[in-house]
Amino acid sequence: MEKKLSVKNLVVSFRTPGGKVQAVRNISFDLNKGETLSIVGESGSGKSVTSKAILGILAGNSIIEGGSILYDGMDLLKIGEDEFYHIRGDRIAMIFQDPLSSLNPIMRIGKQLTEAMLLKGKAHNNYCARNYNEKYAEATKAIVDSGLMSQAEAEKLSDDAKKAQLGAVKRELTYNAAHENAVEAADEIEDILFHIEKNAFTDRKYTIRELIKLSEGAKDESVVSDAAKLDEVLGKLKSVYKAEIKENKDYPGVVSALNELSALMKEALGRKTPDFYSEAGVSREPVENFRKALEKACEHSGAKYLELKKQAVAVIDENRHVFEADVLNKVDTDAAGSKLKAAISASIDPMEIHKDGLAYTFAGNLDGNLKTYFEGIIKNKKAEKEHDKQQKKYDSLVARGKTPTWEVIPSAAVDLDVIKDTILLLIDRVKEHYEELIATFDQRNYAVEAEHFVEYLQENARGMSEKVTKEIAKYRALKLMEEVGISDVRKRYYQYPFEFSGGMRQRIVIAIALAANPDILICDEPTTALDVTIQAQILELINKIKRERNLSIIFITHDLGVVANMADRIAVMYAGKIVEVGTASDVFYSPAHPYTWALLSAMPDTETNERLEAIPGTPPNMIYPPVGDAFADRNKYALKVDFKKQPPMFKISDTHSAATWLLHPDAPHVDPPKAVTDRIERMKKKREEGETNG
Repeated sequence: MEKKLSVKNLVVSFRTPGGKVQAVRNISFDLNKGETLSIVGESGSGKSVTSKAILGILAGNSIIEGGSILYDGMDLLKIGEDEFYHIRGDRIAMIFQDPLSSLNPIMRIGKQLTEAMLLKGKAHNNYCARNYNEKYAEATKAIVDSGLMSQAEAEKLSDDAKKAQLGAVKRELTYNAAHENAVEAADEIEDILFHIEKNAFTDRKYTIRELIKLSEGAKDESVVSDAAKLDEVLGKLKSVYKAEIKENKDYPGVVSALNELSALMKEALGRKTPDFYSEAGVSREPVENFRKALEKACEHSGAKYLELKKQAVAVIDENRHVFEADVLNKVDTDAAGSKLKAAISASIDPMEIHKDGLAYTFAGNLDGNLKTYFEGIIKNKKAEKEHDKQQKKYDSLVARGKTPTWEVIPSAAVDLDVIKDTILLLIDRVKEHYEELIATFDQRNYAVEAEHFVEYLQENARGMSEKVTKEIAKYRALKLMEEVGISDVRKRYYQYPFEFSGGMRQRIVIAIALAANPDILICDEPTTALDVTIQAQILELINKIKRERNLSIIFITHDLGVVANMADRIAVMYAGKIVEVGTASDVFYSPAHPYTWALLSAMPDTETNERLEAIPGTPPNMIYPPVGDAFADRNKYALKVDFKKQPPMFKISDTHSAATWLLHPDAPHVDPPKAVTDRIERMKKKREEGETNG
């Protein structure tokens, strides 16, 4: 399964007047293509901090203390704002809890939908142009390296393919613009005729002028075949609508012209999509020849970089022991680190379209963790001195019979063992990943890889050639409004946020998030401010959009019941840690962590009169996080060890893990509370009935 996002050992804290708050503590998870991962937990558990770290919008007092967030060959924690500009909102979009806070109250909805499209249009053109030219240069070099042809021959092949591809793409874009105008004109005609029939034709002059503009924009030999006939019908419409609108009658002339225009548009929309290469007067042959050469180049490049990956694994084996020392030595780690970085960097195959995130970000992550480690040694010396000073003062007050209201700061500011473990994990992950690639090398299909390469070039050719005009932006905005379930879109387009209900405003926010066609959609409590009926509609809409667009979704909520019918996997968070993770079925039917039991017990249930069980107590103060399980003070099933040591993640199955000492082989057997087991039985019964009826 293709990974879209990989969060590894993320640690986020915040500076506050009371001290450093540890908000996210060493969490890891993957998000796969087309998957919904739900992150569930109480307020303050670290859910939203995690999502904001992914988008690079953490508050100014935040501290990224460790970890990585890998997306498309980049570590999002280490890229600059210039690079993030092409990711935030475009590739990774977000829906927030309160739709009103996401909308400008004094700007019309249509303007808010089109603004980002227009602002980012030119930047997107430049971004795609850079990708397009870089990939063609890489492909040309790989073709030469394969021995298939000379440099001059490869350059000519690439230039010919470029000309043919760009010519076809420009023709396609021209056709698409005309076709979209025809689609919108046909819809507009139907809408006007309906309102005339119902004696509800308002804003007449503007509406007819808009229709004429759309119809003229549909002039293209492959869309409207008879341009002269179109001009004739539009001329007729222009001559009659002014007089009939002034007379305010039944508009017989307008209706007649509209019916003729409708017939032309329906005929246009019924025509087959043309071959854009032929239409542009170019041949497909250069592109096909380029694809065949790419197949050979991908095969040669794959074999070359396979050997370099094997060498990288050997370098890892030779140097890993340096990072296993009880105390790391800077000279030794710098030397070993340089060898590792050079070997892994050299093993990256430039012909791979989907960037290898682990390899691309290895050098930056290794340097970052080593810097944190050695700076931590200095910080710990300072912290130890301050600890000793405070401890002496604390003991003095106690000796005088006083009870201090403050706590002594820890003797260590940075847990060096955790940083060292993170470095070893980083090295081991790359090694395991490379070993898997080496083992599956014979399964590669170079014809498919070459085809994907050409498709990637085609996609960027469109991106660099497509100019987003006001008309195109408006058309897309109207289509987005229809996609998210808003009716009468042409009227709604000109309305303000206050004219929409809460549910409709959230639909608008979803449409804005989808405007750039993102890969990943983060939904941060998107239904909390809505009533139950509207919640269900929004959840159904998000599910529908996910299926149709093959989106990857991170859905954040405090209510486990909200994600029952939409999550593929669930990660339960508490006090900055993931305490349980598994498929939706794992978490709902076989919950293992007492906190998950508590969330299930607190879930509203219409099929029982039993009182909901509130979770006792409050979350811990994360300025002073507990040394053991953070949930221990609120957990009636807590063991003595829970107050002394944090539990590791115990593997329950290949898809299910939980961090609770109750899963230790020596722990006493503890069953979930009756409220949870009864609920599970009801859910199982309901599921079986649904399967039987289905």
